[in-house]
Amino acid sequence: MIYLFLADGFEEIEALATVDVLRRAGAELRTVGVGKKQIVGSHGIPVTADLEEREVELSQIDMVILPGGPGTKDLERCETMRTAVRTCAQQGKPIAAICAAPSILGHMGLLKGHEATCFPGYEEELGAQRVTGEAVCVSGTIITGKGAGVAVDFALKLVEVLYGSEKSEAIRKNMQCM
Repeated sequence: MIYLFLADGFEEIEALATVDVLRRAGAELRTVGVGKKQIVGSHGIPVTADLEEREVELSQIDMVILPGGPGTKDLERCETMRTAVRTCAQQGKPIAAICAAPSILGHMGLLKGHEATCFPGYEEELGAQRVTGEAVCVSGTIITGKGAGVAVDFALKLVEVLYGSEKSEAIRKNMQCM
């Protein structure tokens, strides 16, 4: 099971494009509302999460995804999310974060020895071996993205990591991504 955590103020494109692309790939992905099921994005778009925090099953976890946006601080305070991220890290399972959310991984010490990218201005919070500035960066089991403008590329990279480049390219072609 892939869990994508949503806190009020999340960046809608980063979250919803990722959910869309991964579900096109056949991923078993559930959104998790932090503190409640009805979450409002940074541009006022309400989203009903699939699950509440208490419904996260750590024994079933395959990946955690963290969208950015102004809600990143509230997301970071979520102990369920932190436990899910630690579980993935301990089990060598993928962890993905985009925009401001890679700062959460940095604060948790998970980017030490890794390359990463993030929204400009968060570089110092990563604690990464190197901040690449690339649109999407894969370093070991950690995938980071720069921001909303690369959300589809970020999601397609997650498909590639999980299911291979052939599947990712097929979805890219079907979606008419250039």
